[in-house]
Amino acid sequence: SSGINAEYGVLSRLGLIGLMGDYAISAVTSVSPKYQLAAAISIVLWMSAVISAFIDNIPFTAAMIPVLSLISSETDLPMAPLIYALAFGACMGGNGTLIGASANVVAVGIAEEKGYKISFLEFARLGVPIMLITVTVAHLYLLICHCAIGWGNI
Repeated sequence: SSGINAEYGVLSRLGLIGLMGDYAISAVTSVSPKYQLAAAISIVLWMSAVISAFIDNIPFTAAMIPVLSLISSETDLPMAPLIYALAFGACMGGNGTLIGASANVVAVGIAEEKGYKISFLEFARLGVPIMLITVTVAHLYLLICHCAIGWGNI
């Protein structure tokens, strides 16, 4: 818990959360209102995936909640699709690298105990393509559900 608070504090103090929020709002508001939800889902999903491949996804997700709230309030977009985009991106992004998720570190540690050494690059060689495929599938799913069908847009 204190590690999560420390990472959250570092992200906030470095101004990275504000920077991400400013970028996201600027990008979303630069497109036609008709396409803002699709833009917001896309930005949140891919930004979350890429960042979560390199930092712990729990403090990142906690730090992003105020950003999503700001995007929603500045654009009148529903919060639910943004939360789903964050959840999918943070979860699946962690599969990209060895350090992206605690489970990856544990699995590699167990493999090493059994005599199988897996380097960061070896893990990424498999992890990054899997991350890209799963995030792309999630992206299509979110766009269909929330933009084409309108599920959960409250």
